[in-house]
Amino acid sequence: MSSVPTIDDANLILRLYEIRREEKMRAAREWFVRSFKPKSLEEMNQLAPAGSQENAYMRQVITYFEMVASFVTSGVLNQDLYFQSGGEMLLCYLRVKPILADLRASSKNPTQYTNLEKAGEAYLAWYATKGEGAREAVVARLS
Repeated sequence: MSSVPTIDDANLILRLYEIRREEKMRAAREWFVRSFKPKSLEEMNQLAPAGSQENAYMRQVITYFEMVASFVTSGVLNQDLYFQSGGEMLLCYLRVKPILADLRASSKNPTQYTNLEKAGEAYLAWYATKGEGAREAVVARLS
């Protein structure tokens, strides 16, 4: 993974930002940030039942950030540069984290959202280097 960000990294971040501004994605993100805080798979299924608009929003947001995380974990996108401006991916990870094991078990897919998990944990470690209490503060704010 390159330690020095490139113009390509900056351009990819800008493109990812453009995608986040698309009307349906905006609506999905707004719902996710406001409403998606399940502590169990059962809560998630009540909040976003299969076939509902909420389920579509949930899947759109989580899979978008899984894709972004795959760019970070594979080295396509400079991690440090993305972490400086991509806080919403960490929010997504923190909201999914309490139910991640159950999601994987229910789908029988042990690798489901592994990029999101790896990038989320790296993001938390990155925050831990930013000063005493920085990691804890961001977790409290985003959870």
